[in-house]
This record gives sequence, C-alpha cells and structure tokens, in this order.
Amino acid sequence: MGVLLVPNVNNPGAVSAVAEVATWLSAQSIEPVLEMSDAAACGLVDFGRERFEIGEPELVVSFGGDGTIMKAVHYLGEHEVPVLGINMGRLGFLTAAGPGEAREAIASALAGEIRLQRRATVRATVVTDAGERQWRAFNEVFVGRSQHTRVVGMTIRVDGVKLAQVRADGVIVATATGSTAYALSAGGPIAAPEFGGMLLVPVAPHTLASRSLVTGPASVVDIELDPVRAEACITIDGSDAPCLAPIRSVQISRHPTDVLLAHADDRTFYHAIADEFFGV
Repeated sequence: MGVLLVPNVNNPGAVSAVAEVATWLSAQSIEPVLEMSDAAACGLVDFGRERFEIGEPELVVSFGGDGTIMKAVHYLGEHEVPVLGINMGRLGFLTAAGPGEAREAIASALAGEIRLQRRATVRATVVTDAGERQWRAFNEVFVGRSQHTRVVGMTIRVDGVKLAQVRADGVIVATATGSTAYALSAGGPIAAPEFGGMLLVPVAPHTLASRSLVTGPASVVDIELDPVRAEACITIDGSDAPCLAPIRSVQISRHPTDVLLAHADDRTFYHAIADEFFGV
C-alpha cells in the first residue's frame, strides 16, 4: 500500500511539506497514505486511513524530528518497513534528509537506492492485578513513579540474577536508539546504533551506590514492584501505557522485529553525536 506520510502536526512547515509531497506522489501514480487524524490536520482527508487499515506500506516518510519517527514506528506495529525521516527542525539523530531533499530522498528510497540500518526494539511484558499485556518500544521503557505518586520500591534482575533492590523514581530500560534520549539525561551511556543489548539506567535512586548497566542482546530484565511501594506507572517511548490496575512486575527483552531506518547520505551516527554534543 503506497507511501505512508507521517507529519508533526504541530509544525506548520511539516504539514505544508506533507501536502506538497502527497500531491507529487499522486502525480507519480503512487498512493499517499496518512493516518486519519494526521490526514485531517493536513487537509488530506481523502488519503486518510484508520490505523488498523495502514497495514504494510512500501515506505514510510516522517516529517518532523525524532519524535515523529517514533510516531511512525508505532503506526507500523511490527512491520519492518523502511522509515525515512525528513528533518523539519533542529538536528535529529534519526532523520535522513532536509525538507529541500525530500523528493529526491523518497525517489531514491522507492528505487532501492538508499542505505538501510537496523535498529533494535524491545518488548515489555507487564503483569498487573488485571492480567498481562505487552508493548513494543523503540527508545525505552520507563517503570517508576508518576507525577503524583511517591518513590517506587523495586527488585531488578537480569537473566535471573538479582542485581538491586532499591527505592527510586524509577528505572529506564533503553535500546541503543534510546541511549541519546531519556536514558542520556538520567546519566546513561551513549550506545552505537549497532548495539543490540539494553541499557539499564536508574532514575534518582535512594542509594549512594548506583551505576548504569549494559546488557547483552539476549538478556532479559525483570523488574518486580514492592507491593508496599508499588504505585508505579509504565511509559513506552515517552507515552504513558494504559495500566488500569497496580503493576506487579515488568519483563523486558529484545523484540524479534527491528526498525529499518533509511539514510539518504553518508552522514553517520558519529557525525550526529559530534554535532549535537561537541559542536564539531
């Protein structure tokens, strides 16, 4: 099914660019597709589809920054479809081209003339008093206090080995992609995109001894909530998951499907790191 266009609807430039690209794709006899609410925001309701109707497009093009790519990944579910990011703002770690390069980059991607990079995702299995539910995360899973609750007590195990029993604001379990997001602000390391393991980063632990941990790609992280201090929430890629009952435990492991990021030039992850953090 055609090309899925995903805009940052709060960015007028992104909305305008999507309308222009949709017109151009239609002229090339390529079907542009937008999620229904995005289509309404861009004035392109004829191209709107409900999320369950999106299926597996040939290509996904996001117009915004890294957050818009995250939105596109969640639209895709578990389909491994190339995602091409058009940067409509400041520097993005995941975007591949600027707005003036959108048509050329899309044409190259559709012709198979573009570099693809696999990025690992993780699966979070959440057990509550109401049962079990799973989510897939591209950046990170956060387990911890919400805005209106106290610190959370938790026991953390990796591959069955008990590593910590702490009270903290929470813990972040991040992918390599998420290492430059919330995990970085909490003091975690930066991981290269090819890294397939997870980063375990505590957030404001009530202890004098606290370190981040890097796991292997096959590792399993288990977080068990203290029943006395279990007023926890879970956040997937920055969005609250709808846990309507107290959380008992969360298990996080690598998901079997990856995200395919399209790159339109020779710019690498290390170029982005140098620009963002060192001003080189």
